[in-house]
Amino acid sequence: MNLFKVYSILDIEIIKGRGIYLYDNRNKKYLDFYGGHAVISIGHSHPKFVKNLKKQIEKISFYSNSIKIPEQEKLANMLLEMSGYNDYKVFFCNSGAEANENAIKIASFKNKKKKIIAFKKSFHGRTSGAIAITDNYKIISNLNLQHEVKFFTYKDLFRLEKELKKQDTCAVISEGIQGIGGIIDPGIDFFKNLYFLCKKYNTILILDEIQSGYGRTGLFFAHQNSGIKPDIITIAKGMGNGFPIGGVIIHPKFKPFNGMLGTTFGGNYLACSSGISVLNIIKNEGLIYNAKKMGKRLIHSLKEIDEIKEIRGRGLMLGLKFKFKIKKLINILIKNENIFVGSSLKKKIIRLLPPLTIEEKHIKTFILKLKKALYYLKNDK
Repeated sequence: MNLFKVYSILDIEIIKGRGIYLYDNRNKKYLDFYGGHAVISIGHSHPKFVKNLKKQIEKISFYSNSIKIPEQEKLANMLLEMSGYNDYKVFFCNSGAEANENAIKIASFKNKKKKIIAFKKSFHGRTSGAIAITDNYKIISNLNLQHEVKFFTYKDLFRLEKELKKQDTCAVISEGIQGIGGIIDPGIDFFKNLYFLCKKYNTILILDEIQSGYGRTGLFFAHQNSGIKPDIITIAKGMGNGFPIGGVIIHPKFKPFNGMLGTTFGGNYLACSSGISVLNIIKNEGLIYNAKKMGKRLIHSLKEIDEIKEIRGRGLMLGLKFKFKIKKLINILIKNENIFVGSSLKKKIIRLLPPLTIEEKHIKTFILKLKKALYYLKNDK
């Protein structure tokens, strides 16, 4: 094999996706309750999505940002209107990591400071700045350690305020709901208090909604149930339904200058076409409401399963905490029951991140198969 092996790879070759289902090269059908790390927001191969991308690629697929690309303006206007951030601006890029890199760069340009405060169990990406604010020493190289970063727990508001009082912090960054960390919701009160402290000490507040945004929690962004408006919001995963695209939503107090940011592929014709298609489908099919409704039904059904110790998260961003390590259970779900789910840094937590298009019949199927997998696990000698 010529690939540089950095992933644990399942011995499954997926060749087709339709709606909430995946199909392998043996035509085996899988129920997708993971959405490829929360990327698949509108279901696999949505016909309108496919049609719009085909139409765009027949015209033009790429040119650089040195010319006017009207699709960027269209996508930005739709995004800001649907999210409720009409007076903000948008910068398009390629990924969540790149969005976070640009966010902390914008913040540092504004106040000329460099220290970033992040939170324990956070994940913000794998590029230099993004990984420095990620709480996982195993994947951080010595090169990344040059960044000045301090980590706090979500219960550490007193110590966090003491740090902000020093007036040398550039920005505070938090996920709307932590994903890889184990579906940890900081809560309404936390975000209200954090917003107040950042305002009090003139510190820029960045919300990473890369996994928790785009309707996944039953709101456009997870932080919106707290009523706050951060200075900068980063987005990516659900934006393009699999086509690489990311973005930074920026408060008007930040003033751009020529060359401040840059990207070769960000905001290209196909990326914007995918983004426009996703937003149109989310709006026309009521998928944010569906995420909220189906999330409640899924939680209600999951509460019937005794082996689940705790259900975390909201909408269709859920974490199931079991009384045991879940590696074997995940293998049974995939191999025996043909269901994709996700893991996290917490060895007892399964992540559920299905497409926002799921229906009640899919939930019933999932619950039945989860119960069967747990029964098999219990009786497997």
